[in-house]
Amino acid sequence: MDRLQHIVTFCGNCDCGCPELFLDHNAPPERRVVITDDFGQRVQMSLAQFRVIVESAKEGQLDDVLQPANA
Repeated sequence: MDRLQHIVTFCGNCDCGCPELFLDHNAPPERRVVITDDFGQRVQMSLAQFRVIVESAKEGQLDDVLQPANA
């Protein structure tokens, strides 16, 4: 992954391989954002797709995901 620019590690409180966000400047535009999980899987998307996720989170559209199912 040396061609990837590390942006952020999402937990950082353990040595369990936390999810991370990278930019791959060499990838096609539709695959430039790379998110890895602690199992070695990765999701790739465009900056425009990632922007929609970030804006949705800022607007509170994802808040229900964090609520317990029985609340």
